[in-house]
Amino acid sequence: MQILILGAGQVGGILADSLAKERFDVTLVDKDPSRLKAVGERLDIKTIHGEASHPDVLRRAGAEEADILVATTGSDEVNIVACQVCYTKFQTAKRIARLRAAAYADDNALFGEDHVPIDFIINPERAVTNQVKELLAHPGALEILDFAQGKVQLAAMRAYSGGPLVGRALRFLTSDIPEVETRVAAIFRKGNAIIPTGDTVIEEDDEAFFIAAREDITSVMGELRKAELPNKKVVIAGGGNIGYGLAKAIEEDYDIKIVERDISRANWLEDGLSRSIVINGSATDRDMLIEENIDQCDAFCAVTNDDDINIMSSLMAKRLGVKQVITLIGKRAYVDLMHDSPSIDVVISPQQVATSMLLSHVRRADIARVHSLRRGAAEAIEVVAHGTKESSKVVGRRICDIYLPSGTTIGAIVRGDKVLIAHDEVMVQADDHIILFVVDKKQITSIEKLFQVGLKLF
Repeated sequence: MQILILGAGQVGGILADSLAKERFDVTLVDKDPSRLKAVGERLDIKTIHGEASHPDVLRRAGAEEADILVATTGSDEVNIVACQVCYTKFQTAKRIARLRAAAYADDNALFGEDHVPIDFIINPERAVTNQVKELLAHPGALEILDFAQGKVQLAAMRAYSGGPLVGRALRFLTSDIPEVETRVAAIFRKGNAIIPTGDTVIEEDDEAFFIAAREDITSVMGELRKAELPNKKVVIAGGGNIGYGLAKAIEEDYDIKIVERDISRANWLEDGLSRSIVINGSATDRDMLIEENIDQCDAFCAVTNDDDINIMSSLMAKRLGVKQVITLIGKRAYVDLMHDSPSIDVVISPQQVATSMLLSHVRRADIARVHSLRRGAAEAIEVVAHGTKESSKVVGRRICDIYLPSGTTIGAIVRGDKVLIAHDEVMVQADDHIILFVVDKKQITSIEKLFQVGLKLF
């Protein structure tokens, strides 16, 4: 499959890295030669220097042969024009665009083959907002991920010393939580993935990924962690698109203070928000945070467009007594550095969020959703089963009889409105949505083949 990526920034670069490792035929276009050089030196991909929306540049990049165009430049307008050019001039089959402005992203009437020919819109800011909203609703979670239109959730939690998770074999999970069904999909221990069995014993500082029906996930977390009081008071550092969108989405449920250093933007926020308190100041101003009673705050969300401010303000908030700290970090090196910091509870990478959204559109099977985990080291995948017992490797078979590639587990199956937590005797039916956890991304191709109708696995 040939994939044309426009924009060698953080989103385009991370996507190119992920796809190149899966041996896709990737071409990357950017007008900045230094960016192209940096990516080209470490990846086996083709790079083209030029304006991403210009027809001659797109022709040189192979738009006529490309199966998918992914426009991820920093300009919404360039991304829109590039999709239009590829549709009109080169008949590129699928066109995906990153659009940040709500004026574009919210207007569905603009898009479609009879209008602006974009098949799928990526809005990382909105996805980040939804992710932070879920984390605030589930104190103690490292990640909360939705599948099957929200019917199933995957929750990551860290096992702490003396907690109910530590020292117990997973086979006792059913007796520990008899009223709900759940299972551990995977465990990360000191950065390494473990595919759990019934005899696996969770150790201190393990990251355990639990899967359950949406209505049960809070009960599961409550049983497996110390009792976490619900969040009430939330401070948001940064009043940009994400900060404003987050405040707007949650201000009816929490007491919100939003800190914005630009006075004109602060005034604009005050007009646009109904219940939130807007503070004009710097989130790294310790005296200001103390004056605003940061120690009485339940959660601190650093979502400015400056990584350094987000990191420093988060460290300060944690030291001043905030229970839950959520930090937005764009630079990949910073994400890797801060992910395991004891002073920051959750690190969110908007680039990784965007990559997750894009990956479901480049897979060869019927993939409904992909969540990239552990900074791209693993994936949680929702795939739809098709075919019959004769034409499919999975339909009409019990889970225990399905040959899964190494490092892969099935966590749950969604059949209509029914959620089935995976057990050996569960039989897969056509149109089931199957939630897989993959810790070895080298097996993605084998998983795609497993779910393609009529194809042999080997």
